[in-house]
Amino acid sequence: MAYINLENDLPGIRGPMAFRPETAKPLNELAEILLHDDNNTLTRGERELIATYVSSLNDCFFCQNAHGGIAQHYLQCDVHFIDNVKKDYESMPLSDKLKSLLSIAASVQKGGKYVTPEQIEHAKTVGATDLEIHDTVLISAAFCMFNRYVDGLGTWTPTDRQYFINRGAQRAEEGYLHFDLHK
Repeated sequence: MAYINLENDLPGIRGPMAFRPETAKPLNELAEILLHDDNNTLTRGERELIATYVSSLNDCFFCQNAHGGIAQHYLQCDVHFIDNVKKDYESMPLSDKLKSLLSIAASVQKGGKYVTPEQIEHAKTVGATDLEIHDTVLISAAFCMFNRYVDGLGTWTPTDRQYFINRGAQRAEEGYLHFDLHK
């Protein structure tokens, strides 16, 4: 049960979004641009993985599993791969560029001033563009907000991780603008 009466029984972020659709619209528009839009050189899977990683650092069960399920779909991997990225991305078979961006994401999660010029320079050295660095920082900052929105209202979350895996393909197909919050 959420801390306030959301007038619905929807899980995670969907509950407060359905409660206040006028704020859901711009939040979903931001998520669409950052995670689903094709005008980006990072793949959808890479962007969802950044969102998943930041959500795991914030200990937001709903967001790390919802976006982890979507990342699984895009990356064609299993939940164990996603879990291992969350535990120790440095040891995973990811590009040096993505590892550098995950490092930046972790710094943003702590606070914007934790990002260092050395991290940015390293990311550029391994091929990250200014747009990719920008979007990594914004995805990370946005997911700190989204995670706090979900957990700050005490929304309920399914505990069966298979729920999120099953929904990953559907959410990937629909994106963030054209789905029914009530389903």
